[in-house]
Amino acid sequence: MSADLLERPDARGPANRKRETDALLYLDDLRVTFDGYKALRGLSLTLARGELRAIIGPNGAGKTTMMDCITGKTRPDGGIALFDGTHDLLRSDEPAIADLGIGRKFQKPTVFESHTVADNILLALKGPRAAFASLFGWRNRVEATRIDSLLETVGLLAHRGRPAADLSHGQKQWLEIGMLLAQDPKLLLVDEPVAGMTDAETAETARLLRRIAGEHAVLVVEHDMHFVRDLGCRVTCLHEGAVLAEGSIDAVSADPRVVEVYLGR
Repeated sequence: MSADLLERPDARGPANRKRETDALLYLDDLRVTFDGYKALRGLSLTLARGELRAIIGPNGAGKTTMMDCITGKTRPDGGIALFDGTHDLLRSDEPAIADLGIGRKFQKPTVFESHTVADNILLALKGPRAAFASLFGWRNRVEATRIDSLLETVGLLAHRGRPAADLSHGQKQWLEIGMLLAQDPKLLLVDEPVAGMTDAETAETARLLRRIAGEHAVLVVEHDMHFVRDLGCRVTCLHEGAVLAEGSIDAVSADPRVVEVYLGR
């Protein structure tokens, strides 16, 4: 058993030991099979609180399946997935996992285009979920400074009154990240955030994710290696459903196995 995971016996005996870990996210020996295809083959990964991590690897390496397991969309055949010390993700459904503080951003941005940039943040703010929860009730009492702070973080304060439909592709990506931050997550899962962005938007996205890290943990799946280098974080390369290499971008890029299965293609 990994040194990151402790088993603490409770009063009911060894068979009912409580698993705990200091890591924010602890995955061990995750296995997933789809119609005979092994999408994950014993994947293990540990993410510290506030850590920024990049996940790379060829198509079919298991990157999306890993995130599906973390968010409850896919139920693994076996393994361990713990969040925030003791929460067993394999025993929780998607809404419960989101409530634990895990937010996910898919590659294509999904914002409310008919609403202003500020109203998108307002709609996403963490709070009571009632049938009328839109632009009414408690959300109308939220101080504008909270919304402006989030918009400043994602670089959209100057656009707060614009319809989201008028934003560029990159700005919509930043707005959706701001909407995730409005939920105050402990972990953000971000899938290929710079696909379709200009070079300037790509560089700004790297700066944005570096700003977010520390207060939030961020797990970024990405193919753009220049962007991954700009993140300046630890890199994990997946291949055939397991971790192939892990370390700095220079160390991973120089690994002959990574060059053979991914970078050399």
